[in-house]
Amino acid sequence: MALRVLLVDDEAAYVEALSRALRLRGFAVRTAADGASARALLAVEAADVVVLDLNMPRADGMQALAALRAADPSLPVLVLCADGQAELAGEALGRGAIDCLTKPCSVETLADAIEEAHERSTAARAVARVADKRLN
Repeated sequence: MALRVLLVDDEAAYVEALSRALRLRGFAVRTAADGASARALLAVEAADVVVLDLNMPRADGMQALAALRAADPSLPVLVLCADGQAELAGEALGRGAIDCLTKPCSVETLADAIEEAHERSTAARAVARVADKRLN
């Protein structure tokens, strides 16, 4: 089964190109133009990894990150930020993002980060299940 990726970014041309490239690498990609649309989409369709731009209108990336983490703390969220936004990246990591990539990043870098985020999330869930069984 292909990894389900939700790509959240307001730059339509960037999203289209990135979606196409990720699909060619075997990912199942859905897109949203902002945080509110992402939350609505996730309410009806699950994703394995979310890739979230931090600079968006309406619900900015940091607000969207908070809402996504509140809705599903185990959902891995990768954030994209502009070069020179190290402070913002650090804040996103502190608020639960699994990784921060500088935009634009190569498709290879993003694909590797998506796969790693999914692997880490899967491993963390497995550890939590084992710990839960031991407690019960």
